[in-house]
Amino acid sequence: MSGPHNPHRNAIDRVVVAYLVALLVGTGLLMLPTATSTPGGISLRSALFTATSAISVTGLEVLSTGGDFTVFGQAVILGLIQAGGLGVLLLTTLLAMLVAGKAGLRLRESAAAEAKTSDIGGVRPMVLRIIGLTAATEAIVATVLFVRFFSHYGEEAGNAVWDAVFHAVSAFNNAGFGLKTDSLAAYATDPLVSGPVAAAIILGGLGYPVFVELVRRYRAPLMWSMTTRAVIIATPVLLLAGTAFIAAVEWNSPDTLGRFDWWGKLQAAAFQSTTTRTAGFSTVDVSQLHPATWFGMDILMFIGAGPAGTAGGVKITTVLVLLAMTWAEITGGTSTNLFGAHVARSAHRQATTVIVLALALIATATVTLMLDDPRPGLDRILFEVVSGFGNVGLSTGITAGLPGLSQIVLILVMILGRLGPVTVASGLALRARTLRYELPVERPLIG
Repeated sequence: MSGPHNPHRNAIDRVVVAYLVALLVGTGLLMLPTATSTPGGISLRSALFTATSAISVTGLEVLSTGGDFTVFGQAVILGLIQAGGLGVLLLTTLLAMLVAGKAGLRLRESAAAEAKTSDIGGVRPMVLRIIGLTAATEAIVATVLFVRFFSHYGEEAGNAVWDAVFHAVSAFNNAGFGLKTDSLAAYATDPLVSGPVAAAIILGGLGYPVFVELVRRYRAPLMWSMTTRAVIIATPVLLLAGTAFIAAVEWNSPDTLGRFDWWGKLQAAAFQSTTTRTAGFSTVDVSQLHPATWFGMDILMFIGAGPAGTAGGVKITTVLVLLAMTWAEITGGTSTNLFGAHVARSAHRQATTVIVLALALIATATVTLMLDDPRPGLDRILFEVVSGFGNVGLSTGITAGLPGLSQIVLILVMILGRLGPVTVASGLALRARTLRYELPVERPLIG
């Protein structure tokens, strides 16, 4: 299944190449004078940073999308967001199908379910379904937003259409780019704007395989794969926990939630909890949040959402496997179980490797930024790095003012955060092999 004629492998190669080509083309287009209001165009670094942030569906900005870019520039950014979101959906699903196929025909279906996808059909039908799902979701959300922008806020029809489409695409792809300088702060207590945006974020974060299994087996939850159960159970838990934490810390802060009534506070806290999981929109000023809130959001951004979706982070399933391993060790269990099933030992190593490499990347990038310019402080720099790694796009306001080296480091962090976890996990699964011998067993002292 790993030979040169494997359709999944060939499709993966094409997706990766297309991703890199789109990044280069997008960078070039954003450097054109017609793309920005800056005379003569923007610098290569600014264009590369913006293009990387868009195609990795992150949302970190060194320039204002709505203020510094023309409609043409905004269209380029929107195109990169759409290409990046579709590319990630295709890449992660194809990798899962390749991992599933490696298990052999006899175990192919069950392996596919546990390796992130229940769809073991051809590549072309899968691609068409992903495109159809993306287009349908974005069209519905854009329609709702257009009606609200046009009828309630009095925007001109053309502006309302563009605002609605831009935010719908950005939300479903978990990008976090917006056309307002204060993101969605103007709609903090408007559920007809924040609600559809949050719904699109959650749907994009579920992941295509989970969404397909929910549609196909919505009446038979007992038949859901471990991945689907993990995502469906953990998603609301994380959303509620994040809401409660943000609300508790920021409830009386005049710079954030304190200016709303109790219902507005809950709405803003819930939206921020949703978007922190990798979308990057905000309805409060993130730079004014308490450092404790930043750290709590660091954890949410690091975890991310479901696998094989538009979200970033190490993914819900990775964290749950690690927690299940820890619980089994604490309780003296002989096996790691999760949602009524035994977790394959290969998944133990993959989850541990992804977590360790992610932490190493974040630590290295944070130290580099601290050495380059320590003035923002550890809490703000760590927030920026984790936001980049998790492809979130939330910022404490320091991105644009960072030195050139720091911005280049963030570019690398965004790319590695987008492609790193899934490629590492899939690469480990594809390289798994049975050794013909074992070395002598010895136990080191732990702790």
